[in-house]
Amino acid sequence: MKWSWSLGRVAGIQLRIHATFFILLAWMALVYGRETGTLGGAVAGVVFTIAVFASVVLHELGHALTARRFGVDTRDITLLPIGGVARLEAIPKNPAQELAIALAGPAVTLAITLVLGMAVRLTARSVLPPEAGLATAAGFVVELMWVNAMLLVFNLLPAFPMDGGRVLRALLAMRMSYLRATRIAARAGRAFALLFGMLGVIYDPLLVLVALFVWLGAAAESGEEEMHSSLAGVRVERVMSRGVHTLSVGDTLDAALQRVLSGFQHDFPVTDDGRVVGVLTQRALLAGLAAHGGESRVGDAMDRSFRSAAPSEELEDAVARLRETHCRAMPVMNDGQLLGVLTLDNVGELVAATAALRKSTAGAATA
Repeated sequence: MKWSWSLGRVAGIQLRIHATFFILLAWMALVYGRETGTLGGAVAGVVFTIAVFASVVLHELGHALTARRFGVDTRDITLLPIGGVARLEAIPKNPAQELAIALAGPAVTLAITLVLGMAVRLTARSVLPPEAGLATAAGFVVELMWVNAMLLVFNLLPAFPMDGGRVLRALLAMRMSYLRATRIAARAGRAFALLFGMLGVIYDPLLVLVALFVWLGAAAESGEEEMHSSLAGVRVERVMSRGVHTLSVGDTLDAALQRVLSGFQHDFPVTDDGRVVGVLTQRALLAGLAAHGGESRVGDAMDRSFRSAAPSEELEDAVARLRETHCRAMPVMNDGQLLGVLTLDNVGELVAATAALRKSTAGAATA
């Protein structure tokens, strides 16, 4: 994730922190500093925020380590102001496995809440937050317990992108197709987003931001599953662009620009003695023109870290590799011979066409 830095590894999983997280720390220091009127209060607010996010890391590790048991690796865990994000390599299509992974995080949060509650019971007569707030150890623990309890309840709401949305989808997927289950769960997420939005207008503007977060999360999850369903079982050769133009490493960027202006192709495989050695994307072309002018060579501006695909491989696997690169085009080759190019535009057209056919079929079925 851009604008994030590594904090090291926990259980073999890279832990990262996003730049915006420091804005949250500064804001919490300001809020607690104003509330207490002391530097110590500001420091306590920052320490408390870090403690909350330590709980969030444990929550995300619950997801990651459970996913590992099912053979799914986690790319990283990134701390954002809105919480933690564990990027799994894939979501298991076995509903029971997804259910276990989705519940693992809340189970960790529940355990943290119970442990903190037991600590409070052993050291205080009441679990109510003391007037001293974060100024005492007991107050600190109580506040941390209540925050974890609230996070647990909120996270179990049946709405994407919270864990409750994934729990709902997994339970529905045990009785219906994964795509239909995702659509229903996404609709539930949008319903909660509308509810949060209305409550935010009436009571707390912060809920409006939560509503936006939930709405976008539901839309993203639904779109991701629509794409997965459209790509499943499709081979690269079905959607790749054939008869593509190529450039040579010795061509000028002016010549490449003319190719762009005279046709519909924006990204070009670059060859040297018949071998594909790079890809010149439209972005790289424009950057090269701005930096070195039109007489500079394609070989100096092309991307050499391109990935390639085989015509017979699963389209979904090729798209996953394409997304990991900075190129929007992937040469499709067989035994070193260029057969075509796979672009994200090709994939988008397939997904749109499949969605339209599904809508047509559903409309005919209800007619």
